[in-house]
Order: sequence, then C-alpha cells, then structure tokens
Amino acid sequence: MKKLGFIGVGNMGGAMIGGILAGKKMAAEDIIGADHSQSSRDRAASLYGIEMTGDNREVAAQAQILFFSVKPQFLDDVLNEIRDVITKDQLLVSIVAGRSIAYYQKMLGKKIRIIRLMPNTPALVGAGMTAACCSAEVSAEEMEKVGDLIRTFSLFEEVPETLFDAVTGVSGSSPAYVFMMMEAMADAAVLAGMPRAQAYRFVGQAVLGSAKMMLETGKHPGELKDMVCSPAGTTIEAVRVLEELGLRSAIIEGTEACIEKSAQMNAEKN
Repeated sequence: MKKLGFIGVGNMGGAMIGGILAGKKMAAEDIIGADHSQSSRDRAASLYGIEMTGDNREVAAQAQILFFSVKPQFLDDVLNEIRDVITKDQLLVSIVAGRSIAYYQKMLGKKIRIIRLMPNTPALVGAGMTAACCSAEVSAEEMEKVGDLIRTFSLFEEVPETLFDAVTGVSGSSPAYVFMMMEAMADAAVLAGMPRAQAYRFVGQAVLGSAKMMLETGKHPGELKDMVCSPAGTTIEAVRVLEELGLRSAIIEGTEACIEKSAQMNAEKN
C-alpha cells in the first residue's frame, strides 16, 4: 500500500506532489500517480521520483489517501473505472472543480469519506489559497491530516460547501482578474517609456507586496488604500479616475458572473 495516490499529475497535481515532498510530509516512495499522458507520467517520475502508471485502478487499489486531480470532463470515466476498487477504509480527496460531495457518493454508489478542495494556480509557486469541506464520514483528525499536506504549498481554510461557488469567484478564478489588471498596469508603464520586462517586475512586486501588507497587518483594504493617498496627490487622482470608470463595479460584476456560472455548472452536473 502507498500512503498517497494521485489520479492526474498535471500542473496542479504536480504542484501538490512537489509541495508535499519539499515539505517532507511524505517520501517519494510513499506516493504513486496515474496519468493518461505518457509525457506527464515521464515528467512526474523524473521530477519527483515517484512511481507512475497509466492504470487508474492500480493507484485506486494502493492508495490510503486518493487524490483526484483530473479535468472535470474526464471524471465520470475515472469514477466508473475505479468504482469497484474503492473501499470504505480509504480517504478520497478531490480538487476537481464543479463536483460536489453528493456527486461522488452518487457516482460511487456508496457512502465514502471524501474531502473536497478548491485550490488556485498560485499553488504552483507555493502561494496558493485552498478551501476545504468534507463529508460527514470524515473525522477532524483526517481533515487536519490533509490540511497539513496542503499547507506545504497553500493556505488552507475550511468553508461550508454552500460557499464553494463564492470561493470559485473570489479565489479559484480571481488570479485571472489580477493578471489582467497587472497586464494593463504594465501597458501603462510601457506607454510612459518603461521597458516591458522592467514594468512587469515593478507591477508584480507591487501586487505581491500589497497582498502581503493586507494579510500580515490585518488592516482593511480601504484603510491601506487611504495610507497611499496623499491630499491632492498622484494616487488620489488615479483613484478618482478609476472610480469614475467603474473599476469596483466591474470587479464586483465580473466576480458575481463567475459565481453564477459556477453555480449553474454545479446544478447541471450534481
């Protein structure tokens, strides 16, 4: 038996394995992974030194804790393939977007111990944010054990499953909004004469530092914004224009649209 099994070792699955190994929570020999892609199997074996296979059933049969990190459109086939291999003694962990705990219990035809996670792409650089919820069968000790693994590459916070659509909007999908804002800020710097590579460094560090200030000081974002805005200065002039152009409203409306789309997709599948 292996302690951990991963069905799907793409970007996010790989980030999880890399974080867990770097954090010395498991040894490479404790982990087995499966992927339909030979190139992904070769990459994971080379990077992490773990056992890899193309057989999902082999991983499902061996893993004490089994992670699902495949794309949603492939999950039905995976669960149908491994249904008769899963036992009540295993702990299942899913990072698949848009698939509820009830969906897994329906597909597998049994009450299972499952933890549902919603990570985001900054996990790839060890700076992720991950929401978690679980089925009634999961103990507090099991949730903490998985949380301990996830904290090697991400913050970890339990939320009710009813808030997972909100998590999708504010965390799962939001790096895309931030990247759009960063690209636009860099474009403005280029317009003012700054070389693009330099503009990206200035913008990236400014966003990184701003997020760090909010998390570490615990101050309200509005208070931190006010700290930058001197009377009759450059920052408050930029704020005035951004307010006039509806920056806040655009962000709220975009995030709300993401949340609504997530809820629609969940309702269709679950």
